[in-house]
Amino acid sequence: MSSPDTSVPSPPSSWSEFLDQTIATFDCMTGTLHRLDPADGHLKLVAHRGIPEALMPVIQSIPVGKGIAGAAAQRKEPVELCNLQTDTSGVAKPGAKQTQVQGSLAVPVLDGGRLCGTLGIGKAVAYEFSAEEKARLTQIASDIAAKLLPA
Repeated sequence: MSSPDTSVPSPPSSWSEFLDQTIATFDCMTGTLHRLDPADGHLKLVAHRGIPEALMPVIQSIPVGKGIAGAAAQRKEPVELCNLQTDTSGVAKPGAKQTQVQGSLAVPVLDGGRLCGTLGIGKAVAYEFSAEEKARLTQIASDIAAKLLPA
């Protein structure tokens, strides 16, 4: 039995590669990376994995405060849903259930206190992310913050 991967993925040559590494690190099936667009205050999709085509128009541009990613951006802290399929908190938008994701976690990408975007991952099963996993994803997000900003 191999031990879980505890390394922090380094930002690779592409954001899709980075997202693939991050998803694998947490044994997840979906992931999204959004960059904050200061012009309109929306989170713009940079990379995604495992998201149904029907949801692409919805996740291309997310207002801060809307949905799981938007809530993480607004609160500047991790937002977790143990089971997105049965969640009644109102954080997840109704269309999010199309992902078939249950356990989901979104964290803000912060450069110091400045919001740069969000990083989200999801599992196929109901799952409560540990404090250590939340801290690790938050650190991964922090490590890429400066590279996520537009040049």
